[in-house]
Amino acid sequence: MELGDSFFKKVEKKTKVDKDTILSLANKLQQGNMKDEKTLREIIRTLSKMTNKPVSKEKEDKIIKTILNDEVPLNVEKMF
Repeated sequence: MELGDSFFKKVEKKTKVDKDTILSLANKLQQGNMKDEKTLREIIRTLSKMTNKPVSKEKEDKIIKTILNDEVPLNVEKMF
């Protein structure tokens, strides 16, 4: 399924995140090694910046530890 410019314009209007940033993050997620700490930190920081939600060093460390130890719950709400 190919997403058109109108979709990205709607997303950008709601989130203030442009198409290139969304595609770049999607590429990182697809191509990235999700067991690599550097990649995970980059993705967390990108998401934090995109959503304008700060992530403390402690929370970032906890997220990375959870992912690296395969402890991510199926229900993400349980993670917080």
